[in-house]
Amino acid sequence: MAVTCQLFRVICGRELGQIWAPAILCQTCCQFSHPCKAANQPNAKSYPRWHLSRAYGTSAARPTYYLTPPQVNSILKANEYSFKVPEFDGKNLSSVMGFDSNQLPANAPIEDRRSAATCLQTRGMLYGVFDGHAGCACAQALSERLFYYIAVSLLPHETRVELENAVESGRPLQPILQWHKHPNDYFSREASHLYFSSLRTYWQELLDLSTAGEQPDVAEALVNAFKRLDNDISLEAQVGDANAFLHYWVLRVAFSGATACVAHVDGNDLHIANTGDGRAVLGVQEADGSFSALTLSNDHNAQNEAEVRRVRAEHPRAEAKTVVKQDRLLGLLMPFRAFGDVKFKWSIELQRRVLESGPDQLHENEHAKFIPPNYHTPPYLTAEPEIIRHRLRPQDRFLVLGSDGLWETLHRQEVVRIVGEYLTGVHQQQPITVGGYKVTLGQMQGLLQERKARISSTFEDQNAATHLIRHAVGSNEFGTVDHERLSKMLSLPEELARMYRDDITVIIVQFNPHVIGAQQK
Repeated sequence: MAVTCQLFRVICGRELGQIWAPAILCQTCCQFSHPCKAANQPNAKSYPRWHLSRAYGTSAARPTYYLTPPQVNSILKANEYSFKVPEFDGKNLSSVMGFDSNQLPANAPIEDRRSAATCLQTRGMLYGVFDGHAGCACAQALSERLFYYIAVSLLPHETRVELENAVESGRPLQPILQWHKHPNDYFSREASHLYFSSLRTYWQELLDLSTAGEQPDVAEALVNAFKRLDNDISLEAQVGDANAFLHYWVLRVAFSGATACVAHVDGNDLHIANTGDGRAVLGVQEADGSFSALTLSNDHNAQNEAEVRRVRAEHPRAEAKTVVKQDRLLGLLMPFRAFGDVKFKWSIELQRRVLESGPDQLHENEHAKFIPPNYHTPPYLTAEPEIIRHRLRPQDRFLVLGSDGLWETLHRQEVVRIVGEYLTGVHQQQPITVGGYKVTLGQMQGLLQERKARISSTFEDQNAATHLIRHAVGSNEFGTVDHERLSKMLSLPEELARMYRDDITVIIVQFNPHVIGAQQK
């Protein structure tokens, strides 16, 4: 056991050193060859960070790095991915033309994850952004597992029968998903058998509940998949595993947490399933060519009054002042819905029993041992998603899925303007506003020249998500990308980067207006 504990410290406890370029930070913290930091460290979502200042400044004792434009591009493009839907006979018959995605770390390792896949046994495509907290383990598990649960939930009864018969007879299974992944989007080989076993149990139960000829409802399937996966994450942690590494892994997944924002596109039908504070925003092109934002998800946090009322209604009136405190669940957690986070779901007795029987390295984790204050009537947290269905129209040009790191830096209307102008190449010139700043004529001329240069370099990025992240990180107070600011933000040491921004993950799905219009008719 001592050797095993030492191995886990090697995996999870090494410092990355004074690395200032986020492009080389580990994206795949679960692999043995990656010397990542402990995954169960709390971040801003799991604990308040009142001691952190948002004022930008540099220390005289710390060197300041200035990155060249090629270095900036290298960092921004390190995790970008693009996929174009194949054409048949020179025509794209899908309502989706393709998608761009990208990630920019602030945490080390990054706690966000993303997934995209085409459903092979049913119709449609799936896209998801997963924002982890208290480590990346839960978000990693969601990125590997959630789409399988959704795909199985969408299968007709007959296809589930074929799957079960194939397993029983030892025949190869027909694939149900075609993944579209960046090389850094890692799959956990060590847990694959466990994950498959839980998934098979789920489809066996669906077989017992369904009948021949029955077609699943998409909204119901999404809700069932979210809730069942969260239940399996909890159950796997309670049962444990004879394999020491796997036992520790399922506990890390359960004691960390993650939000999920998922889109399912099938023809003109768009469903958004959201748990937490990720966000889905539709870019709608108006008659004059400008773009407006249509939000297709609700944030599950203290800024959502309906969500606050829901949480308070689920607990005794005596807890009304403590269940939501300082805009956090029990004064600690920002999202009011999330996967994992069993510290907000299990009884105190169950938490202690699981921890006492768990690996030694879990005993050393203060976050896992900590019991939230005023913890009387669990569960306080749910993974049940809120579903919004939208019928796509020709003017619906693209969908932006983003973790809260994006929406904290850019307003939704600014996001769709930036993406819309990038995709169409048409810029809606707005009067330059300077707010309360005093600007000389020379400075105003400089701003106009910057805007002209920005327009001429629109296609510097070949990926819409990269273009959006460039603006999210590098925009100055006048709304233009400032290379000096971008350089400073991207060269912050890892221990400082999280003070100024969160991990940013973006997926931009571009729709085909011609196919959507034809299907409408």
